[in-house]
Amino acid sequence: MSEKILELVRKRQKLWKHYLIILSIFSFLMFILSVRIGVMQISYGEIFWVLLKKLNLAYGSYNVKEAEEFVIVNFRFPRAFMSMLVGAALAAAGCIFQAVFKNPLADPYVIGVSAGAALGAALAIVLGLSIILPGMSAITSTAFLFSLLTIYAVYRLASVNGSIPVTTLLLAGVMVSIFLSAIVSTLMVVAGKELHMLIFWLMGGFSYARWPYVYVATPIIIPCIILTFLFSRRLNLLLLSEEEAQQLGVDVTKSIKGFLVLGSLLTAAAVSTSGSIGFIGLIIPHMMRILVGPDHRILLPSSILAGTIFLTLCDILARVVFMPTELPVGVITALTGGPFFLYLLRKGKGSYVF
Repeated sequence: MSEKILELVRKRQKLWKHYLIILSIFSFLMFILSVRIGVMQISYGEIFWVLLKKLNLAYGSYNVKEAEEFVIVNFRFPRAFMSMLVGAALAAAGCIFQAVFKNPLADPYVIGVSAGAALGAALAIVLGLSIILPGMSAITSTAFLFSLLTIYAVYRLASVNGSIPVTTLLLAGVMVSIFLSAIVSTLMVVAGKELHMLIFWLMGGFSYARWPYVYVATPIIIPCIILTFLFSRRLNLLLLSEEEAQQLGVDVTKSIKGFLVLGSLLTAAAVSTSGSIGFIGLIIPHMMRILVGPDHRILLPSSILAGTIFLTLCDILARVVFMPTELPVGVITALTGGPFFLYLLRKGKGSYVF
């Protein structure tokens, strides 16, 4: 019997490895496709040559015009990197919050991070309030700081004698989000000529993504993802009851606090640099859970890779649907992600393991 179980585990491990390899390949292909597509037509050869040149691996010469190289390096590369970073951050944060709250409907915005960032951006756009952080624009800086302030406020409201009951935290996050969203709606009424810019930011996108955004987001997102992966076993244990988790040597309160900080930082970094892009943190963990199961040691990297693929694809569609006019990426994620997720649920015939 034990040999059969071991054989089954080996087969599943091989299947997981295949999933990760396939997702990694598609992630790289989405990056190249994102760099290629735009108003200026650029060939794959030019992309690879410029990429190798920047890595100091290019030899000889290639017929790349100076204008094309400038567009590739200063516009296409940072935009592709940002879409992948934000997709990875939101997918990882979705895995964290769904595990912590033990709720498949939880997403990265559940404790008010997005609402806080939206308020900061709205204040910066409408009232001219600007907080400049190194490498970040006034809107991004203000959005990031307001998202952190919102997280702190929600934590304080939900804290009870040093512990943070998950249900209380969830309710506090929802109420704070509703309150802040009401303030944002008021600012939209008085916005005047800035209304279009505010609405476009709230819908999310990467049209303004440049290298400073990558330099600011990367030192926050990558370490948080690495730490989450290193402690992914604890995410599995948090799905158990509190008594069972403690018996297995997990300090539930400290683990929940740590994962909430990681998830909040991931979400704050993503939202402040790209706007409020919905559905990624909700549907990507669902999709991957259906494919690879609930083990976060596999679910987390699978979701991160799938998040980079899906958001980069949505960014590409946002550019080409009404080219040269660009749609907000948040609209594309909702239009494409929702129906596809419903299709997966229908195909699974209601079978779902959390």
